[in-house]
Amino acid sequence: MFMIQGMGFWTLLEGCLLLANAFAILNEERFLVPRGWSFQEFSGVRRNSMKGQLIGLIYAVQYMRIPLMAANIVVIALKIVTG
Repeated sequence: MFMIQGMGFWTLLEGCLLLANAFAILNEERFLVPRGWSFQEFSGVRRNSMKGQLIGLIYAVQYMRIPLMAANIVVIALKIVTG
């Protein structure tokens, strides 16, 4: 029979890492600007909106690519060791 396992903290962290990887690979000119999601379009009050917060998150993740690569290496190494 199949055992249904709940989502643990480690699974949640892996999901957040996958989401951060997805944000990190978005290309501004090819994906964000045609949809009106460029960083220059949002200033002042609109930066506090949900869309402005999401755009800020995307650009923050893209800025932190080197630590993101290190986190990916750590997770891959742990997955290899623990199975």
